[in-house]
Amino acid sequence: MTIPALPNAELAVMELLWRKGRATARQIRDRLYPDTSKPQHGTVQRLLQRLAAKGFVDRDRDLGISVFSPAISRDAYASAQLESLANRLTHGSLVPMITRLVADKKLSHAEIERLHRILEDEI
Repeated sequence: MTIPALPNAELAVMELLWRKGRATARQIRDRLYPDTSKPQHGTVQRLLQRLAAKGFVDRDRDLGISVFSPAISRDAYASAQLESLANRLTHGSLVPMITRLVADKKLSHAEIERLHRILEDEI
């Protein structure tokens, strides 16, 4: 299954759901637009509808009010986006990207050790 990249507004909703686990449209609206003078209920509803259509969120109506939860994990989304980036930039290879992160000291020692353990387990 191809996982499409999300526009920033939809990604903001997903970030909130990944952190909270589940939320109503009102809770999402209150978190994303806390200081707005203009009602944003319609905006949040449209974002949730688009995310549901793309398969990113599940809607539970058992409580009499819709409660939304992520249908895809943050890790699955990140992995798909990283793979897409690698396909576009390095013909599908992640090695140049990882090498650049290490060379530019963007990874902590603990992260490098984790990569080392993963590689050792795969060999």
